[in-house]
This record gives sequence, C-alpha cells and structure tokens, in this order.
Amino acid sequence: MSKPADQRGRSLGRSCAKFVISYNYEMKRKKPASLVGQLEAVKAIANDKRLLILHYLKDPVAHFPSQVDGDLVEDGVCADFIRDKLGISAATATQHLKVLSHAGLIRGKRVKQWVFYKRCEDIIDVVRNELSEGL
Repeated sequence: MSKPADQRGRSLGRSCAKFVISYNYEMKRKKPASLVGQLEAVKAIANDKRLLILHYLKDPVAHFPSQVDGDLVEDGVCADFIRDKLGISAATATQHLKVLSHAGLIRGKRVKQWVFYKRCEDIIDVVRNELSEGL
C-alpha cells in the first residue's frame, strides 16, 4: 500500500529524512552610528542590573558555570544563567537583555531552545570612544 500524495505527486507521509532543521542562528547586531545610537547605549547602561550583565559577560568563565550546549566564550552565556546570577525573574532578565541587544551592546545566539548572550566588544569600544570624545 503506497502513501497518499498531494496534487503535485509529493508523498504526504510523516517521514522527513531528507530535511534537516537547524535551530542555530545568530541575531543581527545593530551598530550605533549616530547620536541616537549613542543615546540608546547610554540608556541601556543607565541601569545597575544591565551594567552587571555587561560586567559578568566580560569574563564569563569567572562568573558562570560551564554549559552543556554552548561554550561560554565562543557562544556566550545562557540567559537562564544570567537570570540566576542576578536573582531576578525570567521576564525581567529578558527585558534587560532585550534593551542591551537593541542598543547593540550584546548579541544573542540561539542554539537549540536556548539563547546565549555575549558582549559586542567592537560596539562597546565605539560607544566608549564616542562618549569620551563628545563630552
């Protein structure tokens, strides 16, 4: 007995052996190229918890335990570890990470069902230099 087919002759069976679904992707970074970008970065670091996140991500091996699915240095730190370290709720941690990501100071990388965050050192350097020259 053959499997039923659609109008184009494709099998409607449940087998998906030909397809590989990848859950790994990196979220795009946004560069603060203007005064508005700098303002977003300043707003992002105006919160003590977000400053702590940036501090912890500067040396993830010293501040976080090893991870099963991602490397602390190469992939970043799992959002759950950041939440645990700060002692805040998942919703609050997500909001802080979203603000830092939107400002371009960190980037997220999805591996399987987890999101790993790491600092964007080049963007942080640009913001640091622009602020020191502009003030």
